[in-house]
Amino acid sequence: MTLLNEALDESRAAQQGDTTGAHSHGGGTVPEASRAERRTSFDVADFVVPTGREEEWKFSPLREFGPLFEAVDAVAGNAASVEVSGPAVVEHRTGTLAEVGAGSAFVPGDRAAAAGWSSTEVAHLVKVPAEAELDEPVLVTIRGEAGRTTAGHVVVETGHHAKALVVLSHLGGGAHRGNVEVRAGDASEVTVVSLQEWDADAVHIGQHDVRAGRDARVRHISVSLGGKAVRISVNLSYAGPGGDATALGVYFAGAGQHTEHRQFVDHEAVNCKSYVEYKGALQGQGAHAVWIGDVLIRAAAEGTETYELNRNLVLTEGARADSVPNLEIETGQIVGAGHASATGRFDDEQLFYLQSRGITEDEARRLVVRGFFASIVDKIGIPDVSSRLMTTIERQLAERETVEEN
Repeated sequence: MTLLNEALDESRAAQQGDTTGAHSHGGGTVPEASRAERRTSFDVADFVVPTGREEEWKFSPLREFGPLFEAVDAVAGNAASVEVSGPAVVEHRTGTLAEVGAGSAFVPGDRAAAAGWSSTEVAHLVKVPAEAELDEPVLVTIRGEAGRTTAGHVVVETGHHAKALVVLSHLGGGAHRGNVEVRAGDASEVTVVSLQEWDADAVHIGQHDVRAGRDARVRHISVSLGGKAVRISVNLSYAGPGGDATALGVYFAGAGQHTEHRQFVDHEAVNCKSYVEYKGALQGQGAHAVWIGDVLIRAAAEGTETYELNRNLVLTEGARADSVPNLEIETGQIVGAGHASATGRFDDEQLFYLQSRGITEDEARRLVVRGFFASIVDKIGIPDVSSRLMTTIERQLAERETVEEN
């Protein structure tokens, strides 16, 4: 029996027994009053095995994610295949977590991330020196293998006044725990693109911690188009005043597919900005997309400007989207803060307009979906990648139309 099955059995027993725990989500778990109180630790033992009654796991398919909660030591065979290519000025170094300096801007926030940390055999450092302005992207390819559970940790570090674009591409199958640590130096500009293009049976939980230095500009773009169950948590924080962080995302969930994206923006320094925008489409029976956006403006973070937005396009019956924006403000001395969330079907007026001009219904649907995603996909900054992703989305739409015709 796995740890997950044991935890689920204990949860069921608790529900049938003592229920005196007021405001509890089961098993003695009480949700934190503030997002800042969420437990973080490098020790797997500090996190219980999720049962699904916890606030942060209630939307997740724990049966699929179960193998990623198991704590194992860093031994040969745990590492995913990683390839790095880019300009000669970029340093790529491998070693243990300590040898690549991991952990200065990263701390696990759940059991899967802690288990990934403890089981990482080989970590990778991608370092862009100060003042360097890269004329081409750094490509990091992470490949899993069917039947294997792998772990890895990638550190992306940019020196002061550096400019860089780093693309993390996740391919293959199996189950993967992937931790990513981004340290943006003062006044640097860095974009990190994480592509989840897994095989249909793959499972992936990833935690990405991004820390922006003084006056740094950081963009994190997450694109999830593959995998059976994918959950990516992005935590943005600031090491000094004047930081500007943007988190963008695109996801497409098909029949029986689960995609989950969580953001936490921790405004702890003065005069910083953040903007979060995620867009997703769902089609097919059992398609499930989850977006959770948390923004915390601490008492000391005066002059903050922040906004978060999530939009979901439901293409068929049987699909479900959960969208939860949260905003916590501890000071009134801010420039502005807001959030918005919307989930709906095709705009009939848009479809009618296109069809009235001789465009078929199927083609009109493709055009609407393409326009829905284009505003974010085009911001990736690599035309070949943007084109490939739009082609993948259109192929998934075409597959839906073929199924309906049959």
